[in-house]
Amino acid sequence: MTSNPRSAIARPHMRMNGAPEIRATRLLFLIVGFGVAAWAPLVPLVKAGAGLDDATLGLLLLCLGIGSLATMPMAGALAQSFGVRPVLTLAVVTTGSALLALSRATDLAVLAVALIGLGIGLGLLDCLMNLQAVVVERRAGRPMMSGFHGLYSLGCIVGAAGFSALLSLGLTPPAATLAVVAGIAVAFLAALPGLLPSEGGSRGPAFAVPRGPVLVIGLLCSVVFLTEGSALDWSGIFLIQERGLAPAQAGLGYAAFSLTMTLCRLTGDGLVHRLGRRRIVVLGALLAAAGLVLVTTVPLWPVTLLGYALVGAGCANIVPVLFTAAGRQASMPAALAIPAVTTLGYAGVLAGPAAIGILAHATSLTWAFLAVAVLLLGVAAGAGRLRD
Repeated sequence: MTSNPRSAIARPHMRMNGAPEIRATRLLFLIVGFGVAAWAPLVPLVKAGAGLDDATLGLLLLCLGIGSLATMPMAGALAQSFGVRPVLTLAVVTTGSALLALSRATDLAVLAVALIGLGIGLGLLDCLMNLQAVVVERRAGRPMMSGFHGLYSLGCIVGAAGFSALLSLGLTPPAATLAVVAGIAVAFLAALPGLLPSEGGSRGPAFAVPRGPVLVIGLLCSVVFLTEGSALDWSGIFLIQERGLAPAQAGLGYAAFSLTMTLCRLTGDGLVHRLGRRRIVVLGALLAAAGLVLVTTVPLWPVTLLGYALVGAGCANIVPVLFTAAGRQASMPAALAIPAVTTLGYAGVLAGPAAIGILAHATSLTWAFLAVAVLLLGVAAGAGRLRD
């Protein structure tokens, strides 16, 4: 894939100022991590407060995906038409308002609207933070994307731990949510001076069907996101059903996955520099596939945790590399390519765990996980389309 000199959100002739833009990008990734982390602890509280059964909760959670998928493809065009700062401000306000509503609401309709709003806010933030990261990395002239995504992972971990700590100190869920939203607002205000300006004026369609290398990159992303979703949604069930762990220990698999993913992302830019982007994707996909094979074939729970740790390490730097590749290709403008890749990847998050459930029902979780391992081998093979 050849380098594309066109910037999605900044004019090519503008010089990189350095620290303010880098700091702003890091803060954007932290903000999205905090937003996701704030919602996760609220899920059981919403379920109990609204008196929802599992089926109704599952349908309600679809609203989050609906909001994101409806907005992500248009994020780049909105930023070009109205400017990055106004769109990001709207996204932050929408995210914060939705979280506050979710912390208080018990009416199903209100919850649905709030979840759609949360999906819209996080979807816009997700796309635009990656657009900014592509420009910042290109102008810095060195790999930086893994570190940016590492801060998202760190934000998820710190945000979830901080939210739980606030609840443990006796704060009510609305008060704890307000504290998190206030932190998001402070971080965004600190990021504002370093946000890169848009070119201004719409220069293309609001959405374009991904094609050529963008389609390939998006499909590769969807497999990796599917793998991440399988660890989030199914690792606990696998440990209980297949390895005999108690429900209180069911989160250990995802904890092992998240820990290695965060550490490998925070140190991944150096690896990308030494090994090259193509090798990172190949080796990462093979390592993640090997981790899933270890999870499914060795009937010892400590080995299963080791397998999930390998899956996290393997997946860690693939998506950052793929976003860089989406910004470097020349078949589509980055303002359309990045949202397209994000949307395809997010579709993997939404559809993947459900597909695993269907396959597991027809066969077993072991065979479903092995099917994911086969898809990861396809990611390794698809890396041949990438250029360093």
